[in-house]
Amino acid sequence: MPSPTRTLKDKVVVIGGASRNLGGLIAREVGQDGAKVVVHYNSPSSKEAAEKTAAEVEKAGGQAVVHEADLTKVAEVEGLFDVAEAAFDRVDCMVNTAGMVIKKPMTEVTEEEYDRMFAVNSKAAYFMMREAAKRLQDGGKIVTVVTSLLAAYTGLYSVYAGSKAPVEHFTRALSKELFGRNISVNNIAPGPMDTGFFYPAETDDSIAYHKSSAMNGELTKIEDIVPYVKFLLTDGWWLNGQTLFINGGYTTR
Repeated sequence: MPSPTRTLKDKVVVIGGASRNLGGLIAREVGQDGAKVVVHYNSPSSKEAAEKTAAEVEKAGGQAVVHEADLTKVAEVEGLFDVAEAAFDRVDCMVNTAGMVIKKPMTEVTEEEYDRMFAVNSKAAYFMMREAAKRLQDGGKIVTVVTSLLAAYTGLYSVYAGSKAPVEHFTRALSKELFGRNISVNNIAPGPMDTGFFYPAETDDSIAYHKSSAMNGELTKIEDIVPYVKFLLTDGWWLNGQTLFINGGYTTR
């Protein structure tokens, strides 16, 4: 049995992108462990899903509040943490799953697409981490979801993987800066996940290729990722400054 300080019971967990898919499942799972969850969603179109996630957290035995924020705006990132502190008086953990993907040749990427991808995948990640560093209790945990494509030699994802790549350095830098506070900072890099986030950018042939690149011929399932997130939030506290490639061998490094 882990010690009480390494459980999620009564821990306040801010989850970026928690209305559905991986973020929603993380919220429900930590709720089962008695966590107090701030369910973030990005836009009005996700409000209903976020409220459903929050209801499921509470049904599972946790507590939850829901908050809309555009994480590419620093003031709204700050507001998300304000809500967490107002609701639960503290913040213990931050998990950011928010992201955006496009797949196209570099010669076809527009300036607007480049700016948007870096705003969502890099800037938002940076300021979520920055604000977490300011707000978390000593002994807290910071986890950001990146992508296994960081270890891939491939075309067509230049602006997606490229906008995720800086997060590795953000993680190394922040984890070092937080020495003395016992706050661990890590990334999880899933393989292509079997969610609605993945399919719009792909073709039947590319989906088959992605499946064939993992050890069992399947895409990564969100259920395969959540145990590693929970591990980093509890007994995995000694891991720090790392990127974990959880992908069935899709890429290695």
